Amino acid sequence: MFSAVTVVTRFAPSPTGELHLGHAYSARIARQRGREAGGRFLLRIEDIDIRRSRREFERAILEDLQWLGLDWDGEVRRQSEHFADYGRALDSLDARGLIYPCFCTRADIAAATDAPHGPDGPLYPGTCRYLPPAERRTRLAAGEEHCLRLDAARAAREAGPYAFTDEMHGRIAGEPLLFGDVVLARKDTPTSYHLAVTVDDHLQGVTLVTRGEDLLPSTHVHGLLQRLLGFATPAYAHHRLLTDAAGRRFAKRDRSLTLRSLRLAGKTPEEVFSLLPKD
Repeated sequence: MFSAVTVVTRFAPSPTGELHLGHAYSARIARQRGREAGGRFLLRIEDIDIRRSRREFERAILEDLQWLGLDWDGEVRRQSEHFADYGRALDSLDARGLIYPCFCTRADIAAATDAPHGPDGPLYPGTCRYLPPAERRTRLAAGEEHCLRLDAARAAREAGPYAFTDEMHGRIAGEPLLFGDVVLARKDTPTSYHLAVTVDDHLQGVTLVTRGEDLLPSTHVHGLLQRLLGFATPAYAHHRLLTDAAGRRFAKRDRSLTLRSLRLAGKTPEEVFSLLPKD
């Protein structure tokens, strides 16, 4: 689809609120890195959270980016239109025994207080990992609520050692067990962020992932999935997060800092960019 030397970057916001200054910073970095290398800058709408995603927020995202002059190449990819792609990846993992249904509720998991912690909190204790096959079939046939989890230990054995490269931190050895048995799909959301972003970056030919440093730990999961699914691993550039005067990260709930609010207050795109770091 793309030549091996083409640099392809992307900006992938979720339409669950309005863009803020931190988004403008991230989008500018991605666009600059792609365009300066003579490559492509893509826009992806990560709307797998159907309950929280709103079309009006998507329209606002497109309008804000266009107002800032951050144009993109090609058509916008909406994750909600590509659940079949993620389903094929799940089928591949399932055929090799790398995923399993988990029937535990959040309360069940919270009750397992002795579980080790990962970047997102307590790791799943593995309650359903070794359920007898007959019990799994019975519970699935009964329509019992469940999610699909990656058997991280088994996946790690199949994948073997892997690594990824970040521009700031250099070569980083993958830690396949960092997040434990992560959820890859739920009944109401047939894919997870981890699976969808891995599949999308592969299908879109992304060669350089620029995103906030808060997502650096997630790259260990993405590298593992890339290895298991036979995908190339892109380069990574995790940038710093913007914070307010109190040191708090910008968030969509901070309406005074949204691009829409700044625009309505009479700010120009140039004035907005002047509020961002130069790097």
